[in-house]
Amino acid sequence: MAHETKTTRGAARPSRAAIHGLTLACALAAPLAGCVGYDGDMQTGYVLDDRLVQQVRPGSSAEQVLVVLGTPSTTSTIGGSAWYYVSAEQKQDLAFQKPTVVERRILAVYFDPQKHVERVATYGLQDGKIFDFNNRTTPTAGGDASFVKNMLQGLLKFQS
Repeated sequence: MAHETKTTRGAARPSRAAIHGLTLACALAAPLAGCVGYDGDMQTGYVLDDRLVQQVRPGSSAEQVLVVLGTPSTTSTIGGSAWYYVSAEQKQDLAFQKPTVVERRILAVYFDPQKHVERVATYGLQDGKIFDFNNRTTPTAGGDASFVKNMLQGLLKFQS
């Protein structure tokens, strides 16, 4: 028994204009595909848990702090012993825009010379200047002046 294959002749094919229109729509929608489901709220750094922070009390050892809070984001290098746990919440409306810092909290644990907790403090955006963690630079007074302006000021001081 021979099998016959039937072909459908006269089936509607999309026109070239429809194919071009669909291609154009896909090309225009493709860049937006990365934004689908995008949530612009980001939590970066250490996630502060108030229940854990309450467990760190004056007199606790550095080892106890490590067990409760984990490894600090950074430590002090000058004038004393302190551990810092840095947490930031950023908001970004669109994926390609620069995020803005909505909240920054720094938990500071200060130690005495015997490595026992002296005090615990929490700092926020209102307590200091925002600086760029990535470039490790902090704006300083006079840092924005141009080379020529500094040179002229130096010459005027020298002549006085």
